[in-house]
Amino acid sequence: MSLKAVCFDCDGVLIDTISSWRIIHEHFGTNSEEMLDRFLRGEVSDEEFMADDIGLWKSVQSDIHRDELMRCYQGVKLMTGAKELVEALQDCGIIVAIVSAGVDLLIGSIAQLLKVDDWVSNGFQYDEDGFLLDDGVVRVPAHHKEDMVAKMARIHNLDPSEIVSVGDNHTDLSMRIPGSGFIGFNGQKQIAIDGFAAAGVPHVQGKDCRLLWPHLFEGESFPAIGGE
Repeated sequence: MSLKAVCFDCDGVLIDTISSWRIIHEHFGTNSEEMLDRFLRGEVSDEEFMADDIGLWKSVQSDIHRDELMRCYQGVKLMTGAKELVEALQDCGIIVAIVSAGVDLLIGSIAQLLKVDDWVSNGFQYDEDGFLLDDGVVRVPAHHKEDMVAKMARIHNLDPSEIVSVGDNHTDLSMRIPGSGFIGFNGQKQIAIDGFAAAGVPHVQGKDCRLLWPHLFEGESFPAIGGE
């Protein structure tokens, strides 16, 4: 069957930053590397990981407003070729979705900027005045993204063979529902590189989303747009 939908992870794929969570850590001067490694090994849940992150930030600043979190993302840039790739896919009638375990404040703005067809990500809870509460909102478990991809397939009446997912981490392999395709992109951690190799999936190791095109459409070069 022909390709009808592409599901992208966002951090490290559509945007040139490894983690929308890490950006907030950099803002507050905190570090979650040890907890992150435990999380990537599956030793802690998404809920525990998110609560630990929030606890670290609040140890520095007890009251954190939503607007301050949003300002953390000023200056985040799209990955080279992201806009062009999304436009080219949609010009071919292909559904483009984002399935991300990142922060909805950033992921939603990227989804709007790229005009994708659908998106979902994790986020925060706030009190009535907009201040951050202690627990996050898990919509996309990082190790179990398959539910959201399967939901999209049902909504759009797609066969899994018509779907390809793209991610930069080994946890993104969970997006590959049975019968669908997967492409690794811009894997940075060794656990991701090893995971892609073990899964036998292509791994694009350049920071330009247009390099995905020959893997989405075998034997084709990225189409010229606007005379490029």
